[in-house]
Formats: sequence, C-alpha cells, structure tokens
Amino acid sequence: MRSTDNNAWQPTSWQVRKAQQQPVYDDAAQLERAVADLARLPPIVVSWEIEKLRSHLAAAQRGEAFLLQGGDCAETFADCESDHLAKQLKVLLQMSLVLLQAMKRPVIRVGRFAGQYAKPRSADTETRNGVSLPAYRGDLVNRPEFSAEARRADPQLLLRGYERAALTLNFIRALVDGGFADLHHPEYWDLGFMRDAPLREAYERIVHSIGDALDFFESLTGQRVGDANHVEFFASHEGLHLLYEQAQTRYIARQERWYNLSTHMPWIGMRTAQLDGAHVEYFRGIANPVGVKISAGMSDEWLQELVAVLNPNNQPGRLTLIHRFGVKEIEQHLPRVIEAVRRTGQTVLWTCDPMHGNTETTSAGVKTRRFENIMRELDLSFRIHRELGSILGGVHIELTGEDVTECTGGARGLTDADLQRAYKSQVDPRLNCEQALELAMLIAERSKQST
Repeated sequence: MRSTDNNAWQPTSWQVRKAQQQPVYDDAAQLERAVADLARLPPIVVSWEIEKLRSHLAAAQRGEAFLLQGGDCAETFADCESDHLAKQLKVLLQMSLVLLQAMKRPVIRVGRFAGQYAKPRSADTETRNGVSLPAYRGDLVNRPEFSAEARRADPQLLLRGYERAALTLNFIRALVDGGFADLHHPEYWDLGFMRDAPLREAYERIVHSIGDALDFFESLTGQRVGDANHVEFFASHEGLHLLYEQAQTRYIARQERWYNLSTHMPWIGMRTAQLDGAHVEYFRGIANPVGVKISAGMSDEWLQELVAVLNPNNQPGRLTLIHRFGVKEIEQHLPRVIEAVRRTGQTVLWTCDPMHGNTETTSAGVKTRRFENIMRELDLSFRIHRELGSILGGVHIELTGEDVTECTGGARGLTDADLQRAYKSQVDPRLNCEQALELAMLIAERSKQST
C-alpha cells in the first residue's frame, strides 16, 4: 500500500520501491562512497530560488506568465565549455524575447541544463555485430564508446556530473549577473550562422521595437528600467538517477521541508511514473515544483492518482504536466487528460512537449523530427486548451544553439539528405537555433490567437 504520510518520508524512502531505469553497479562499496561524498558537497541551488520559481509557475497556471523550458536532450561533460553554454543561453534568450514581445507577459526561462546527464533507455543492452554491452545511459552513468570498460557503470561519474552541473550553472549565473541578458542590448545575443537566415529581419524588428520602448520610457521618466538589465534563469533536469537526486536532497529547517538542491525543477518521465514506483515515491516528498511527462499510454485513473499523490494540497505552482502525445494522437488524448484532471478539482500548469511524440526514423536509419509535425502539435495544443477553457502555459523543447542538422524542415527547408551535414546528438534530435527561433515566432502568433 502506498504511503502518503510526508512526516515519515525520507530521501531514502524510494529504496523500498521498484526503481526503473537505474544502472547496475558492480562495486557496491565504491558506489556507497561516491554517494556519501556527493551528499557532503554544497548544494547547486538554494531553497529560496526554488520557491521563487514555484511562485512564477503559479502565475503561469493563471495565464499571467509563460514557461519556456528548453535545452539539450542530454548534456555531455564535453559540452561544459564556455562557447557552447553561451550559445545555449543565447537561443533561450532570443526565444524568450520573441515571446515576451508578443505575449506581453513575463516569460519564465528554465533550461534543460546543469544536470541533464542521465537518459532512460528502451533496452538495458545494446548489440553490435553480435556483441552485447550495457546501454549508454548518459555521462552520469557510463560512456558512449562501445567497449566493456566504457559501458561499465562508474560511480565516480556521479561526482563528475555534480561538478559539471555546478560549473554550468555558475557560468550561466555569471553571464546573467554580468549583463549578458540586458534587454537594452539584445542585439548582442545574435548567433553568427543566422546572419543570412530568412528570420533575421523579423527578429531584428522585434529587437528594435523593444529597444525603442525602453528608450521611450526611460526618456519620459528619467529612470533606467532596472528589470531590463537582468533576467532570471532556472535549471531543470529529469530526476532519473535516484541516488544522485537523493544525495543532494536536504531538509531546510526554516522552510520545514525537504528540497532537491541539485536543480530547481526536476521532472519524471513516462517510463518512471508508476504509482507504486520509486520515482513517484521520491518526488512526492520534495518541495520543488515538479513536472511529469504524460502521453497516450497514461490512463485517466493513473493521471488522477499521480496528481493526488504529487500535489495532495493543490499547491499553486507545484505540479506541471508536460503532454507529449505526438501530432497523430493529440486530438484523441489531450481533451481526455484535461477533463480527467479537471474532475480532480486540482489546478496544474499545462505545457506542451512537441518533440518526443514526433520522433521518427528516416529510410537511412537516422532518428529525426519534422518541424511541421512539431509546429502542428503546438497548434493543436493551443486550440484544444482554448476550446476546453484551459490554459496552455508553456512549452518544453529540445534545442541547441549550435548549427546542427538533426530536425528537418523549418525556414531553410532541411531535408533528410541534409541531416548528415551536422548531426551531433548522441541521443535525440534537437532543433537548431534558427528552427528554435522560428518556433518561438510561430508560438507567439498562436498565443495571440488564443487570447
């Protein structure tokens, strides 16, 4: 029987439940030492940042803000370098600028970074040329090279993951605090390879309109708009590796609650959202705002129980439901789940992940996503929420600031043949900066139609 007594909850409570998608380590003593070392290290985030994000998400529930959550499908340790991180920050800033100008309401910027080092796999093993080895589960667990040593689950990678996450968030904070995101100079956020992009002219019009508005207000009042010098950024990742999450979970006495201090907003994937599973048991006890990915395989009853377990007090900003049905199934299933949650009396933040349900494989065996399907799912999401009197309060996008060719379509009309030019992802295909910016512009248009 599932316990709902939070007074009895501890960060280790999940260990009596069945834990899906966890790596198998061959040295228990080494693993125990690594987890103990991780538990002694300073937290990556702090509780008041988490509470601030929760209040922002509560505003998004009411339609007073919009959540932009995006970043790499899976971070790698090699990507923890300044140029890559600055480009990730730039593309999210560009997208948020477009949304801010169109929606006329705050944009909550949450990156899929500083901890997105573990990935669920459809199989525990991978076979090549008759040789089977453990699957690559992300840099937090093992290494991508196809050898027995590389695929061994290494406990020391938990510590390296913590270090890379801390370095990443420290650099992002330094850029933001140093004025990198100053709305007075959004032209500095441009990316070199977009100089000839079809969307550049439209983006520059938005930049100039915001700049002119700031100049007018400051000339009129004689005061500089302080909030335009600094924007808030929050971190998120899938809370998949439970020992990693457990080690950074702390009891904050002044709040009288447990917090996962490895990130601001962890989420649960569909593969680990079992009601009697270890992940739901862990997530129910932390005070962070949390997300849950939902798709066609989740029944109404399952979803309703998840809502009750994860947010028993109906706390505003606590629970985000990230629907990811795919363009072929969204019209059948999104109305169903909206009504199922409505029957609980709970208020949640609805966001759309148009990426995961639209993954396909080309005739050459390359995993990709079609831009038109991504946009179509978003179109349908806005329409369905509007027709049912619900609010689509955000989007969840896998993207990169790099000039990759992993998703087809978009303004430049990338084809299957173009994928080979710059396909870099080791896991899932991502939108490049140009496609991400185009998506933001299209979302801005649809949001106007939904008001």
